[in-house]
Amino acid sequence: QVQLVESGGGLVQAGGSLRLSCAASGSIFSINAMGWYRQAPGKQRELVARAMSRGSTNYADSVKGRFTISRDNAKNTVYLQMNSLKPEDTGVYYCNADVALTSYSTSYLEYWGQGTQVTVSS
Repeated sequence: QVQLVESGGGLVQAGGSLRLSCAASGSIFSINAMGWYRQAPGKQRELVARAMSRGSTNYADSVKGRFTISRDNAKNTVYLQMNSLKPEDTGVYYCNADVALTSYSTSYLEYWGQGTQVTVSS
């Protein structure tokens, strides 16, 4: 069983910053991608940022230049530094990881955290 636990959400004013973290635990051989998604009320869940195990990253256009994703592979942890926050960044942020449970896994399994609320006031 694999568990992803997010932390760091909260209420901030526009222009402020938050740092989210997500730690994966359990029977894990390796993690390919780790990333962050968010879902605002009435909207579809969307990719915010993703980081591959060897360092490549990608971001939603709406957060480029403001958010930075990083990973500590030794700790199976991913972070999201969010700066210059805007009200439209408000939503529940979910951690996501593609996990190989064994060295002979034929594919990665996708796991999700429980989500952490980020609210940005105007």
